[in-house]
Amino acid sequence: MADEIAVVCGIDTHTDLHQAAVIDSIGRHLATERFETTPEGYRRLLDWLRSHGEVLAVGIEGTGAYGAEIARFLTANEVTVVEVDRPDRKARRDNGKSDPIDAYGAATAVLSGRAGGTPKTRNGIVEAIRALRIVRKSAVKARTQTINQIRTLIVTAPSGVRDKLRGLPTRELIDTLARSRPAGELHDPTRAVKTALRRLAHRYQALDEEIKEADKEIGPLVTKAAPRLIALPGLGPETAGQLLTSAGDNPDRLRSEAAFAHLCGAAPVPASSGRTNRHRLNRGGDRQANNALHTIVLVRMKYDQRTRDYVARRTAEGMTKKDVIRCLKRFVAREVYRHLPHMIHTTKPLPQIA
Repeated sequence: MADEIAVVCGIDTHTDLHQAAVIDSIGRHLATERFETTPEGYRRLLDWLRSHGEVLAVGIEGTGAYGAEIARFLTANEVTVVEVDRPDRKARRDNGKSDPIDAYGAATAVLSGRAGGTPKTRNGIVEAIRALRIVRKSAVKARTQTINQIRTLIVTAPSGVRDKLRGLPTRELIDTLARSRPAGELHDPTRAVKTALRRLAHRYQALDEEIKEADKEIGPLVTKAAPRLIALPGLGPETAGQLLTSAGDNPDRLRSEAAFAHLCGAAPVPASSGRTNRHRLNRGGDRQANNALHTIVLVRMKYDQRTRDYVARRTAEGMTKKDVIRCLKRFVAREVYRHLPHMIHTTKPLPQIA
């Protein structure tokens, strides 16, 4: 009977339709079906899964994108969700590429134990921080593009415009351009350049105000989510917000500080050969989290006496600046992990699959 067997499911996620595949506990393919990415579609998918037997786990590819909502839905219905990485290129060359194949591959990855990661829950204050930081990050990028365009226009502007603006600091330059009142005919290059510069200055001011508003919203949320983290030296709302976002609302899914360091690309990687015995910087992991650690290290190297003493000692021992920074990133990752808002209970272990 179907209700007497244990099954594992895999889901290949897309914008409008999710492809699901079910296998039994020894890997035999039982069924494949598509479901719409709507609340009704999610309910039909869950009923379909349970009609085949006891659902041990569901492997989902793309829990941080198209699969975010189905992962939330299944978790809310007490179904164990496992994060599945995209198959490597060799596996796709050997097995082919299609939605049913990918869904089946996700299920077998869970069954074999190749996939065992717990996805982010995305249902708490850290998810709110992540959403607000997306807006702030795009505004910062646009503001940088705007000031670069202003300075490029000044370089090619007629001397009457260029000479008055060249050398002004950014804030004074923006204020001067925003207050300007270009006169003359628009077909005159000088008038056109002045008009363009004035509009760019207004755009810069609007983006600057948007960033300030985002900071006012994000700062209190970060402090509320992790007051111990924000109190560490060298951390501000921006770097702390990024590290919280990388860890997620359920940081206990990271089973150790070493796992968190690996996530942030701060775990040392052996780079020994012959008579050389050394480690190098890890180029993997979440690059935004790694950038946050790098920023924290640079701030501490300048202002934190404990860090400055460490740098002086390691430099005297012959260690390069790059290797010192690598070590400091690892230390910061360890310290940050200890101050993340860990939950009291431990992560729910995956069910044993016979």
